[in-house]
Amino acid sequence: MKNRSYTLVTALLGIVLGVLATLVVVRYTDSRKKFDGDYNRWRKLNLILQEVERNYVDTIDMKAMTDAAVVAALSKLDPHTVYLPPVELEESETELAGNFDGIGIQFNVPNDTAIVLSVIQGGPSEKAGLMQGDRIIKVDSAVIAGNKTPQDSMVAKMKGPAGSKVDILVRRDGTDIPFEITRGKIPVHCVDAAFMLNDTTGYIRLSKFTRTTYVEFSSAASRLLSAGMTRLIFDLRDNTGGYFDQAFLVCNEFLEKGDLIVYMEGLHRPRQDFRADGSGKLKDVGLDVLINESSASSSEIFAGAIQDNDRGVIIGRRSFGKGLVQEPVNFTDGSGLRLTVSRFYTPSGRCIQKPYSDDYAYDIYERYAHGEMTDADSMKVDRSQEFHTVAGRTVYGGGGIIPDVFVPMDTTRAGNFFIQANKKSLQVRFASAMFDRYSRTLASIDDFGSLERYLDALDLKSKFLDFARSEGLRMEPSEEKDFDTYMMPQIKALVGRYSKLDDEAFYRFYLDIDETVETALKTTGL
Repeated sequence: MKNRSYTLVTALLGIVLGVLATLVVVRYTDSRKKFDGDYNRWRKLNLILQEVERNYVDTIDMKAMTDAAVVAALSKLDPHTVYLPPVELEESETELAGNFDGIGIQFNVPNDTAIVLSVIQGGPSEKAGLMQGDRIIKVDSAVIAGNKTPQDSMVAKMKGPAGSKVDILVRRDGTDIPFEITRGKIPVHCVDAAFMLNDTTGYIRLSKFTRTTYVEFSSAASRLLSAGMTRLIFDLRDNTGGYFDQAFLVCNEFLEKGDLIVYMEGLHRPRQDFRADGSGKLKDVGLDVLINESSASSSEIFAGAIQDNDRGVIIGRRSFGKGLVQEPVNFTDGSGLRLTVSRFYTPSGRCIQKPYSDDYAYDIYERYAHGEMTDADSMKVDRSQEFHTVAGRTVYGGGGIIPDVFVPMDTTRAGNFFIQANKKSLQVRFASAMFDRYSRTLASIDDFGSLERYLDALDLKSKFLDFARSEGLRMEPSEEKDFDTYMMPQIKALVGRYSKLDDEAFYRFYLDIDETVETALKTTGL
């Protein structure tokens, strides 16, 4: 009886195990059949993530997994199609919005302490009583002076939602003073400087194409026109771009009705032309546009439109080569996608975008290595892509805007004294020391002529060399000529920035040693 029972149980167990084995095999087989890995419908990516979620041995962070999968997938596209998590998306949009939430100051960190360079007029800090030259010791409970706090961390602590409060402790003339500041909306200006270089030539430097660019540019141009401007040097060096519509509006100021500014086209986007409407106020103003290897995107659209319409002279070095149209796709969790949908083409048909090479991210370093920064003959020019301007001049495609007049990077003046001074940030620290000593007078000067005379009377050269010697650095007699012609304008620019003229003072002094501006002033046209 026992044997029969044992035999029956064994038989039943065998049947059950067989069924289970069959189920496992069937499930595996069915799963393979069910997994329709159709690449065209992105099924494989979804199915893999689902299987990981259901069956992975440990707990997983599906949000992190999903973000990683998205980033990996987008990396197979162009270098500028990107996924931005919420924090990065907010930072990106704030940078171009024309304003941000904060306390409204600009500061330098010359000696491991944030020193207020300027207080934005009408901003929260001015209303609270902060002053130029104040040393920021603490932000809320965090000490940020004397402990090598990174500058971006300082900025992050001071920024915050408009309406929120922050406690700032500053040191002024040896006394610690606490302030409670209510953060607010702080305007970010994109016109760094706008002034007359001589009786007829104006200069405007634009840092980005933000939401306020056209309004700021138009206002600056009107002031210069009133001052007698008949020619403009428009500085777009290091301008990495921004909003296309702002670049279009600025272009429109210079071109005749019907002139093509740019067109865009993509696989799923038919060609779209953008033309001037003829309403611009600067159509009769001579124009020189300054660009370099860091001029990108909207800066290149502007330069390409001016060059192809033979409207002005492009001066400097080959631009970056970013000519892709990014369309924003935002998600409810605060993240977003910047998806390339088209390419920008100049009026002659040149694609602004440079090729997607393996060393794309290091292209600028390659230009240094191959001598392109110092030798026009080393410039990368694809002569197989030949195009023609309205007047019939030959221009070349292949990525970026090639200037009409090349200006090499000057490396000859960087002597040992200059290099060692830069390593110690002597110029910046000296400017801060001069403000400490002469703040009452410096902060009140609002006229450039008066500023020049005042700084000349201070004998900054002797004071700086004494300051350098106190830091263990001495200038050789053979370096004095370069010091006078190259370093002194820099020192004056940095000290002058502490006046009411702010960045205007900086650029007025600094442009005296700017060879690209000097070349533009000597250029008479095409």
